[in-house]
Amino acid sequence: MTTVNRTTGTRPATPPKTVTPRPARRRGPRRHTHRDLAVLCVLLGLPILLDLALVWGPTLASVALSFTTWDGVGDIHWAGLNNYADLFADYPQFWPAVRNNLLWLAALGLLATPFGLLLAVLIDRGVRFSRLYQSTLYMPVVLSLAVVGFIAQLILSRDQGALNALLGRQDHPVDWLGDPDLNIWMILLAACWRHTGYVMILYLAGLKSVDPELKEAAAIDGANERQAFFRVVLPALRPVNVIVGVITVIEALRAFDIVYAVNKGRNGLELLSVLVTDNIIGEASRIGFGSAIAVVLLLVSLGFIITYLVQELRGEQRR
Repeated sequence: MTTVNRTTGTRPATPPKTVTPRPARRRGPRRHTHRDLAVLCVLLGLPILLDLALVWGPTLASVALSFTTWDGVGDIHWAGLNNYADLFADYPQFWPAVRNNLLWLAALGLLATPFGLLLAVLIDRGVRFSRLYQSTLYMPVVLSLAVVGFIAQLILSRDQGALNALLGRQDHPVDWLGDPDLNIWMILLAACWRHTGYVMILYLAGLKSVDPELKEAAAIDGANERQAFFRVVLPALRPVNVIVGVITVIEALRAFDIVYAVNKGRNGLELLSVLVTDNIIGEASRIGFGSAIAVVLLLVSLGFIITYLVQELRGEQRR
């Protein structure tokens, strides 16, 4: 029964009721339904099966066939290391192809990559018509290397090429693509023209993600633009450097389209990828020998990529 205060005529405040909290229910692991399992199998299982069937399956088959002599039709005969011995000692096109692949790697790594970085820095500073420059320089990237090879033929052809016409050499034209001492350098220029735009876009995206406060702190400490770039900005671009390095190695070692479009990769334009194609698909149909060349190309690619990635990971750990 509630009592009333006679002096004030008010009732005393009712104390609040205490609510006892209910214990939280422990949620166990959610069980996957049959529909969830089906979705996982489709989204994960199919890509894994395609990767095994289209990448790792042919890779392991090439490694196995490299120790055999097989023409694709008859019986498979075990050859041991004879294919590799013949490749290194008795195949005259092998070492020129290795040299050309190394030249390809040096050109893309030492010419196209720094030039692409320079263009990215200039565009990132906001020069006039930067969007026009960006679109124009990126345009060659959307072209395949085969199309770049056809463009190189139009420009560098001996009889009807634009370069000889500009130089006024119609009477004594220079055979830019037929001379073995010149054609590799001309094709490398065309490949660098395409690779520069790719590198520029990657570095431009990386520069946009660099914290502006880092540059301001370097300026406060008295660093000029060159010092701020090499000591602050470039180390911050380490993830982009890894991507660019791996892509450069892959592009250099898998080059095929442009030289095959020019002269089928012969007469000074030999590459390891062309030798693989000529031996496996060509008239000789030496699948075992061509597989040995493919294995050498695979090992060289993995050697470059693994070495580069290990060095970059060690650098990240030291920081």
